[in-house]
Amino acid sequence: MAMNYSEKVMDHFTNPRNVGEIEDASGCGTVGNAVCGDIMRVYLDIDENNVIQDAKFKTFGCGAAIATSSMATVLVKGKTVQEALEVTNKAVMEALDGLPPVKVHCSLLAEEAIHAALWDYAEKNGLVIEGLEKPVSDISEHEHDHGHDIDDEEDDA
Repeated sequence: MAMNYSEKVMDHFTNPRNVGEIEDASGCGTVGNAVCGDIMRVYLDIDENNVIQDAKFKTFGCGAAIATSSMATVLVKGKTVQEALEVTNKAVMEALDGLPPVKVHCSLLAEEAIHAALWDYAEKNGLVIEGLEKPVSDISEHEHDHGHDIDDEEDDA
């Protein structure tokens, strides 16, 4: 099945930014989606002023998962921890000029991976980041719409 990906999605998939690991990262978060099999790990280097100096990622997944990981790291670099918390899946999708509906969950993974790395940073430093909730390791546990019909999920309950 052919998908219509934007030029930006294709660019971030074929030339991903910030791939790799940060040794002794200030925060590291790993999330996945058991339904699709994507796994995303984000590393953050945060300075004493709570500014993200560097962000890197490693992702096992489809092209959209790689592209959203890449864009998410671009969006949080240079931001404060509080500003990074405001980088939502919608912001990631908008920065990529959209995603096909069946790939929206990839942007949710990117948002959650950033939040998981921020949570790790807060835990390591005994901080409370206002508005940050404890992340889940599997985003399919969240009540986000991943292209499923909510009525179907209720029927399964």
